Amino acid sequence: MSVLQQRIALITGGNRGIGFETAKKLGEQGIKVIIGARDALKGEQAVVELKSLGIDAEYLHYDAALANSPQAVAAALESRFGKLDILVNNAGILKEELIGQNNTLNVDQDTLKTTFEANFFAVVALTQALIPLLQRAPAARIVNLSSILGSQTLHSAPDSPIEVAKGLAYNASKSALNMFTIHLAHALKDSHIKVNSAHPGWVKTDLGGPNAPMEISDSWKTSVRLATLDEQGPTGAYFHEDQLLPW
Repeated sequence: MSVLQQRIALITGGNRGIGFETAKKLGEQGIKVIIGARDALKGEQAVVELKSLGIDAEYLHYDAALANSPQAVAAALESRFGKLDILVNNAGILKEELIGQNNTLNVDQDTLKTTFEANFFAVVALTQALIPLLQRAPAARIVNLSSILGSQTLHSAPDSPIEVAKGLAYNASKSALNMFTIHLAHALKDSHIKVNSAHPGWVKTDLGGPNAPMEISDSWKTSVRLATLDEQGPTGAYFHEDQLLPW
């Protein structure tokens, strides 16, 4: 299969957790997966494991904290493939306790700024840098890894199911990411690119913690579904698996 025929997917933070499971399931469909990670050793180890499963995978250095990283990623993908079919903006951070508190009165500026840099500003910068490559693919898909904790509708409901999780920095960064999804889908509405936000579930990752109800092995479902939507699939929406979530 030629590079032009094979679908190419970039998964940021794809060396572990949800990102790795997403890469594995996309790879099982014959999609070439590019693992974007800042730690070269961990990224290459993930590629070795994927290749041992028969998956076509490569490592590409991506560091959300570096201002020139989006341009470097775009240049590498341009040189290697000339297009990009799938972008899964999976990388993100959590710097505060979420459950059982509301830290709005005392969250510090460093936590707010660092969280927004990784979870929002870096995602916008990378996506903007990769739009020209996505426009060259016949049916490109962008998946923004959000969280149900970014839902302002659910947070403000009188009987909110997420009332106990009021970590302002993380939650607000995911609300901002959801807005980016809406605006980006509108900007691309006349194109072949679909853009959606994904809530993977509360997963037993380093971020989700050991008390989360979902196993990592089940965490890929929403991301992979949105990354492989057909022509009739939605755009500018917010999902957990096939359930539409309120903004």
